Amino acid sequence: MGGTSENPYAGQGPVLLDIGGDVGALVVVMPAETDGLEVELRPVGATATAAHRLGDHDHHHDHDHHHDHHHGHDDGHDHHGEHEHGHDDASAAYPHVGVVARPDGDGVVHSLVYPSVTEGEYELYVLPDGPVAMTASVAGGQVTRNRWPA
Repeated sequence: MGGTSENPYAGQGPVLLDIGGDVGALVVVMPAETDGLEVELRPVGATATAAHRLGDHDHHHDHDHHHDHHHGHDDGHDHHGEHEHGHDDASAAYPHVGVVARPDGDGVVHSLVYPSVTEGEYELYVLPDGPVAMTASVAGGQVTRNRWPA
């Protein structure tokens, strides 16, 4: 079982989606071999955050997403692989999540889950150096489900 000493279940199981109004969620079904891959969600046409472009955004991520820095919220949380970071530079970080194997009726499904996304057109950018692997259109008040390109 993955997890961390902070939360042994982090990144596993169901994810609480926060949708309504102009906010939807995005779920991308992934191939099993992408387990642990991190993918940034950014508006179409946006550029990578400065930290990712410059390669100075070292987290030492592992499958269970243990971090050596504080996110500014209560310990003991379960963020299911999603995390946003404040940076000292002027560009805001786009959310990025890791591919996680989650239980499904017939076994497990590897997926990316972005639980709260303002409706619009987005690129899914493989971290740290690309490429943009696909685009997705997210509708408010709905869960958009896509499949990673082969």
